Amino acid sequence: MTTGRTVLTVELEPLVGTRFQPTGFPDLGAAEFGPSGQRTLLVESAQSMANRMEATTWDDATGDQVHELAGLPYVRIVDPDGTLLSSSRQEAHRLASAYIMDGKIDNTEGRVWLKDKLGLKAGVPLDHRAVARACFALDPVSLVHGVFFAQKSWPWQPKIARAVTSFIEADGAQPAVSGGVKRDRVINEAKEGDTARGYGMVPHHRVEYVADSITAYFAIDHDQLHSYGLSESATALLEALIDFEIGRLLDGGLRLRTACDLTVVRVDGTLPDAEQAAIRIAKLSGECADELGPVTTVTSSGRSKG
Repeated sequence: MTTGRTVLTVELEPLVGTRFQPTGFPDLGAAEFGPSGQRTLLVESAQSMANRMEATTWDDATGDQVHELAGLPYVRIVDPDGTLLSSSRQEAHRLASAYIMDGKIDNTEGRVWLKDKLGLKAGVPLDHRAVARACFALDPVSLVHGVFFAQKSWPWQPKIARAVTSFIEADGAQPAVSGGVKRDRVINEAKEGDTARGYGMVPHHRVEYVADSITAYFAIDHDQLHSYGLSESATALLEALIDFEIGRLLDGGLRLRTACDLTVVRVDGTLPDAEQAAIRIAKLSGECADELGPVTTVTSSGRSKG
């Protein structure tokens, strides 16, 4: 641990073969950087890794959080018929989701209800600890991966940074260019407009990469977790949640994309044990039960006016 932070470095390699497909960005493609003669590649961004870690807390098959976290609060977003639409674990902005802000909780508009929960008042200094306590009661995972309440109508727009930051980089990366063709068994020569409709022979190119090394980095900010001003049990619960997510993510392998399936080779540090973390979560959630709220249901009718 250094200056209140723990850094975990994980060496990875492709599960099959040597090629892999990095994340891509609109109008940019793969992010390559580094000094002359040394090409480093961003395989997975911090925001994507946050989403992947958070996904370990959710079970798509049941439409609920995984059973290891049963009892922890979060926000369920449903349509007027009660069908699940999303949740604070699945939304890009977590508790600040537009579907929560524009939804209804007991006939109260979401942004009004949430502003009151966070204790925001005009002419009164922002109480960061009160905001953290409110977020912990609504969904502790929001304190792990951060949330930004960008509401101009509010007297304050609280922002909580990520307490755990992760990304994957590849050093000594080189492009592996290949291609292929989409075949049509019926039409050999497509007319104008046919290919857009899925007809004809369509050649295409593909750019994957090989690299000397692929490394996943995890940085946990313990000082930030303590700055929330929660009880010792609640703070320890957040630490256990981080361990659970990292352990579950790496145990299950990193199948980031169809052409990017990575496996763990070596860990520099102690790899968190997801099963032990789940036991800690169950114990600690009982100890700080008075700081945890219930699961909240928000009813959303979809996009608001404008």
